[in-house]
Order: sequence, then C-alpha cells, then structure tokens
Amino acid sequence: MPISFTVNGAPQVLDLAPDMPLLWALREGLNLTGTKFGCGIASCGACTVHVDGVAVRSCQTPLGDVAGLSVVTIEGLGTPAALHAVQAAWVQAQVAQCGYCQSGQIMQASALLAGNSAPTDAEIDEAMTGNLCRCGTYPRIRAAIHDAAKRLSEV
Repeated sequence: MPISFTVNGAPQVLDLAPDMPLLWALREGLNLTGTKFGCGIASCGACTVHVDGVAVRSCQTPLGDVAGLSVVTIEGLGTPAALHAVQAAWVQAQVAQCGYCQSGQIMQASALLAGNSAPTDAEIDEAMTGNLCRCGTYPRIRAAIHDAAKRLSEV
C-alpha cells in the first residue's frame, strides 16, 4: 500500500512496508543518506529527523506512522548556499570531528531552538542528552547552539 508524505517540502509516495523504519525508507527509498544509522534502538540520535517539527528517531519510527505528515531531514534543513543558523554555527564552532553523529545532533538542536529561542546550558544538556557523540564534542555543541540561538534572534 503506497504511503504518501512530504519530505523536505516535496510530496513523496513510497510503496514500501508500513512497518519499515523511516530511516531505511529515507536512505534506501529516497536516497537521502544524510540521516545516519547508529544503534537501531533509538538510543544514539544519529538518525534524528523532524516529523511535523518534532525531533524523532527515524530508526524506530515506522514509515506508516508518517503518512500524511511532513518529514525534514538534514538535507532539507538548509542548503550549501544558505545554511540553517544551526548549521552555520556548527561550522563556525568547528563542532564536527568524525562527523558521523552531526546530522542527528543538528536536527535535535534545531528542534530545540524552534521551541526555545534562548535555552540555558541545562536546557541544552537535557535536550541533547539522547544524542551521543563518540568524539566528545559536547562543549562545542553547546557553544554552537548558543551561537545559533543568537543568529536566529537576529533574523
């Protein structure tokens, strides 16, 4: 049964099993490989995307659950010519080391800032707790989120 939803602003119809994880529908069905597979049990955050503006773990979200909804992946957050404020702050702070977790980190951070325009360190730490970085760039992640909040307030 085809599943219709919007991805990065474009209508999509996928004829895939409704219980297929959204992660694999995005990566294999739509060739959007910016969303990463990390753990497969929604514990690391590498697969974070937005569904109707809410950060979700795509590895544990069935494709059928997003029927009729809007999904935004890292590819849809900004463009190389016009980075999202969080992406620009990430570059400025040189957050990424290996970079594997960064798309999920950025998606989680942008969801945080959509709901809280000036988070405290404690609020950032709480919101980002489920997003793991093996390189330990947490101080730079926090600094980038504060910078992105400033960038967004100037828009």
